[in-house]
Amino acid sequence: MAEYTLPYFGNLSTDNLEEYYAVNMAFNGTEIQLDLNFEEKTIDLTTMDNAKRLLETIGEFDAQNQKYMLDDYHDEDGDAVKLYLEHHLAEIGKEELSTLINFDDKTSEPEKQLLEQLKLVRVGLYLHDEESFAIFDYSIGEDITNYLVIIKTDMNGTLDYMVMES
Repeated sequence: MAEYTLPYFGNLSTDNLEEYYAVNMAFNGTEIQLDLNFEEKTIDLTTMDNAKRLLETIGEFDAQNQKYMLDDYHDEDGDAVKLYLEHHLAEIGKEELSTLINFDDKTSEPEKQLLEQLKLVRVGLYLHDEESFAIFDYSIGEDITNYLVIIKTDMNGTLDYMVMES
């Protein structure tokens, strides 16, 4: 029985995998969920190496995703981030959003302030899916909304697609 040690998950048997593993980790002053999802009972070491590299550099992937979200926000054809922000500004009261936004700040629009509040809350690794190897969920606060900006990337962090979901 071959074992592989992944950061945060410990030793996993590469020839007798469970379908799902989940742990929490501290990240940028908050706690995020990490999960591994397997379609088969076995996996090759190269794929596990890719998962390990991603787990060791979540901060770099997060920085890339922040750029993807900013690009989507500024793109007139982009819709995931703009829709997310507009939805929350329209549907959630100023009082509740005032913990995230300074509505009296005339130097920064509420929408841009809310954009800065999108934080990573979950990383899901789908190790048998090359195009959507990693799924990153972003939220302004899970206590405020169940809507997420979801970013799907390959194992190298190349954007597959981005969408708003609940």
